[in-house]
Amino acid sequence: MKRYQLFINNEWINPASGAWFESTEPYSGEAWAEVPRGGLADVELAVRAAHDALEAPAWRDLTATQRGALLRKLADLVSQNINVLAETEQRDNGKLIAEVSGQVQNVAQWFHYYAGLADKVQGAVVPINKTGVFNYVKHEPLGVVAAITPWNSPLALTVWKIAPALAAGNTMVIKPSEYTSSSLLELAALVKLAGFPPGVFNVITGFGAEVGEPLVSHPLVAKVAFTGGDAAGQKINEIAARDFKKVTLELGGKSANIVFDDADLDQAVMGAVAGIFGAAGQTCMAGSRLLVQRGIHDRFVAMLIDVASKAIVGDPAKMKTQVGPIATKAQFQKILDYIEIAKDGGAKCVLGGHALAGEGYGQGQFVAPTIFTGVTNDMRIAQEEVFGPVLSVIPFDDEADALRIANDTEFGLAAGVWTQSLHRAFHMSDRLKAGTVWVNNYRATSFTTPFGGYKRSGIGREGGVDAIKEYLQSKSVWITTQPSRTNAFVLG
Repeated sequence: MKRYQLFINNEWINPASGAWFESTEPYSGEAWAEVPRGGLADVELAVRAAHDALEAPAWRDLTATQRGALLRKLADLVSQNINVLAETEQRDNGKLIAEVSGQVQNVAQWFHYYAGLADKVQGAVVPINKTGVFNYVKHEPLGVVAAITPWNSPLALTVWKIAPALAAGNTMVIKPSEYTSSSLLELAALVKLAGFPPGVFNVITGFGAEVGEPLVSHPLVAKVAFTGGDAAGQKINEIAARDFKKVTLELGGKSANIVFDDADLDQAVMGAVAGIFGAAGQTCMAGSRLLVQRGIHDRFVAMLIDVASKAIVGDPAKMKTQVGPIATKAQFQKILDYIEIAKDGGAKCVLGGHALAGEGYGQGQFVAPTIFTGVTNDMRIAQEEVFGPVLSVIPFDDEADALRIANDTEFGLAAGVWTQSLHRAFHMSDRLKAGTVWVNNYRATSFTTPFGGYKRSGIGREGGVDAIKEYLQSKSVWITTQPSRTNAFVLG
């Protein structure tokens, strides 16, 4: 049993409460680590350390190029410790080891990208319509950033925040999910080893009411970056608004994956399967609504069932496994509840629809890949985020009908379009109300391009140049070049 400590001001310390809680493997059900139960006193200590670091010469006086060098060193350390980070996260949340290993490799690339971008953020000299003055605009860090992150992809989704925030010169306090804290604590050790000054990066583990809420409401926190459900995001936004804190909210989705009759159906089937059953559906961008043009509906569903029924479900530590366990007991039960809601609502279960138990399924925290047909877009299963391996198939007639159905949701995170028509690809991409549109692919992401949602799917963007702007504020500087007694009146 490994016992972790809090990481504050480049030191490993015990929680003020003197309490720890267990982290349990989703597959085996066995506790494997003890995580510190942080509280208000620990939040205060971490935020003060982060705030002090902003004015400490060791961080404040670094050039952007020097910040980039630190991030580049951290990226190299991540690359050297892929196995440790991946195995830690896999034990915490039950994600496939093959997928986690790829995500950790990508984490290193995120750090490299923002290391290079750190000294590419340029201000501007602004032509002013007045004589005798010179104006320029510069960009400065916001201050202390609080990052609150989820259990489904802890390292990846937290680094989406860490890399641009540190590149921009902010300091951070991270609150990972209480279900999956270990990999962020392992990363903290690498941050210290990379040479980041004390207080720049802090990790406080614990529960939402005891750590998350005090962190969001702390007066010295300038920005909150959150990934999670829309209800929690709304609450965080309301708390942050009291002090006019800036927020980035990457929230839920009910994304439409749209298959037209001119699509390459073999390719589209694989895209639909990957879009919902990858990560056992525990991803905000999951293509949980599959819209299929009516003329190919029955044929496509038959192809879909054939492929999905052959998915290898089981031990996530085995490279051949394709669908792993559900990360938490609460989420496992939520998915089963939604399956019953779908059945009671009139949807037809044509595959799965039940839990899996027995040999090869560990403690039984598995849900069979599940497909519903006969779904209408007003059903709860089509409107509410399940966050599991549950697919709703909805027929449509034409482009207008597909757009009507796809956009008829409170969410707007992502969408997929499968077609061989270039005109249709552009038309659908223009009309879909989603922050990301994939054409003839699904779930592709990159550090070079922004990711985020419309409507209840969030505020702000992560990735690309857009992300670093989320952690900067602009300052306009006016300098008199021709002093005169009348300048005040001229400028006024």
